[in-house]
This record gives sequence, structure tokens and C-alpha cells, in this order.
Amino acid sequence: MKKMLFVMNPYAGQRRANRYLADILSIFNRAGYRVESYMTGARGEATDIVRQYAPEMDLVACCGGDGTFNETVNGLLHSEVNIPVGYIPAGSTNDFAASLGLPTNILQAAEAVVTGEPSDLDVGKFGDRYFSYVASFGAFTRTSYATPQNVKNALGHAAYILGGISELSQLRTEHVKLQLDDEIVEDDFLFGAVSNSTSVGGVLSLDPKQVDLRDGKFEVLLLRSPRELGELSECIRAVQTAEYNCKMLTFTPASRVTVWADAGMPWTLDGEMEPGHEEVTIENIHCGLKVMCKPC
Repeated sequence: MKKMLFVMNPYAGQRRANRYLADILSIFNRAGYRVESYMTGARGEATDIVRQYAPEMDLVACCGGDGTFNETVNGLLHSEVNIPVGYIPAGSTNDFAASLGLPTNILQAAEAVVTGEPSDLDVGKFGDRYFSYVASFGAFTRTSYATPQNVKNALGHAAYILGGISELSQLRTEHVKLQLDDEIVEDDFLFGAVSNSTSVGGVLSLDPKQVDLRDGKFEVLLLRSPRELGELSECIRAVQTAEYNCKMLTFTPASRVTVWADAGMPWTLDGEMEPGHEEVTIENIHCGLKVMCKPC
């Protein structure tokens, strides 16, 4: 019998997945899997569980938000086991799941874990940590961990949006130098994202035609600091309408990004806090992750 490791964050989103746990396990069992399941209770626990037990498994699956998926991916890649991962999205934004077209219905997503096909996707490496879809700094960066869990549970997706917009209005900027493959860029930035996704922070939406999740390239999005009120209005309008044609916003494809910044500038990786670095290199690991996606 095939073996599956299943990790669930019972606090993700509005705890909406908890009521379906028995049904999820039943779906896995009917598909011929013997399941070892674990509930997480602390940050980083999913990574430790997956790193320890993945070598004994045929498939790893997780249920939670993008942070839970991030921890699962880190555990899997650090274990150096080449097996697929399945994802049941149950968080507040589920950016990466949206990019993959995964079902938003809990039980349909569970079915996709066992009936889907493994798809090779790019994954990012930030120093010694991995991320599945985005490493970001600046506005929106603090939102995911500054918004209390009880507020996220009550407001869901709106909590992220409200938190992000409130940061934008405060105009916190960061002076950053970046090397995007062979190109050097240096300026004051309101926001930056090294992304492999069609959605960032539940606030910024990218055209799916511009984003290939398996081309070996990131989409590097940089929003320069507005110099006057007119430019600020243009930035806000671009974010709200998802029409990113303002002169302060640039998109650049790159497979390797080196960033120099103040050590106090925080990052988030897939919405999870990462301390600042004076210098960090971000690499695209081409097709470094196998994710179970629903069949076409």
C-alpha cells in the first residue's frame, strides 16, 4: 500500500478545513494510501515533520494556508526526496493555489491530491530557505504577520487587503540595490517582489499570460517610491485596478537576483516573516518541485 504524509494546520483561515478532516482522510484511504497525519501547533513544525518523515513516503500533502505550504516545501526539499506534494488550500489568501488553479472547495482539493498529475514547477531559494511563489519587501510585506490571527479568521481575504493598503498610505520606502541577472538597479522602493505567481499578498494580481511557473525565471516586480501626490494616486490606482502601467512600476524576468539593503529591512517568503539581510541571493530552481495538480 502506498504511504502518504499528511500535515494540517488546524488554525489556518477560518478553521474551515477542520470539519472536513474525516472526509479528507477517507478520500485518501479510498485512493489506496495509508496515511500518517499530523496537526501542527507552532511555526516551523510542518517543516520539521516533513523533513523527518518524507523519506519514508510516496506522497506528501498539506492542508492550510500559503505559510503551511511553504513549511511543507522547505521540509521536503531539505529532505532531498524527489516525491510530489499535494496542497489543500485553506488559508486567508491562498495565492499559490490560485496560480495553480487548485480547487477552492476543500474536498475537491483533496480529490485533486490523489487523482491529479504531478507537475514540475520552479521554486525559489532565498539564502538557505525555499519559497514556492514570492519573496517580497516593503509595503504589504508586514501585512501577513502584523495582522493578528483572530482578525484573519474573522475577515479572511479582506484582512490582507486592508492591511496592505494602510501600509501603502504610510509611504514607507526602502533604499535597495538589486542585480537582476546582469542588470543593476538601485533606487528607493515602496515595494518589491521576486515572484513566481499570478497573485501577490492577495493584493497584486498579475496577468497569467505574463507568468510561466516553469520557465526558470522569476517575475521581479519593483514599485519605485512616488515623488509627488500625483504619482502616489497613480500607484494606488494601479494596485486597485490591476492595470500596472504607471511609470514607477517595472517587471523584469530574472533567474538570479542579488539584493543589497539595510539589514533591518524585513522580508516575507510566501507570506511568512524572514529577517532582514544586508546581502542575499535569490535563485530560481528550475522545475525543482513536483506539485499534484488537478487533471485537465
